[in-house]
Amino acid sequence: MDLGIAGKRAAVAASTSGLGFAAAQALAAEGVQVAICGRQRERVEKAAAAIGGEVVPIEADVSTPEGATGFVDEAQRALGQVDILVVNVPGTPAGTFGSTALEAYGPALQNHVLSAVGMCKAAVPGMQSRGWGRVVAITSVGVRQPFPDLILSNTGRSGLTAFLKTLALEVAPDGVTVNTVQPGYHRTERLESWAGERLADLAADVPANAVGEPADFGAVVAFLCSRSAGYLTGAAVPVDGGLYGGLQ
Repeated sequence: MDLGIAGKRAAVAASTSGLGFAAAQALAAEGVQVAICGRQRERVEKAAAAIGGEVVPIEADVSTPEGATGFVDEAQRALGQVDILVVNVPGTPAGTFGSTALEAYGPALQNHVLSAVGMCKAAVPGMQSRGWGRVVAITSVGVRQPFPDLILSNTGRSGLTAFLKTLALEVAPDGVTVNTVQPGYHRTERLESWAGERLADLAADVPANAVGEPADFGAVVAFLCSRSAGYLTGAAVPVDGGLYGGLQ
């Protein structure tokens, strides 16, 4: 299926591995010029080489608003413009209400919410002026069904989801769509290091009876960036093998 986005230009944040890498790889496969980023130059260049094609490696830390905005600004200089923005940020430490200090919430909200706002502030006005754009944010199924030991992630990503839903309503008349994608358990380095020997147990909890593959997740992100998805905005799409059991 031709997604109709060949020649478009994308900035994909936190994309040296995991779901960010999968999203960048899927977009590049559709002929999109992609800028990726990570904190370590060597890892960014290695990821760009693995993707191949017209990939621009940028060293940036998107866990802060300054770093996130700087990444998009540099991507726009390198690519000429950014038509597609994939919002993705590093994870926050695990913890419960009882084990998480009040002081930890500020950095978590900066990481999950303010950094994303900074990226959108840098990229979306240009999309509006050109009459076309796509914003897709990678959040978590924990927004719908909170994970007990990930209180910082649950809180921050929920705030981000509210911001992006509000943004979607504002920029829809300008031809810009804004959606979030909510992964469940996917076979990434982060999940494998966290779950360890419990990975099979996690798969058993999923109705699909499997842990998701990053490439399949990346394909969903690419579709949301397509011309065919132009009437889909303000949506929060769970990609979790049926893990979330609610009606909405």
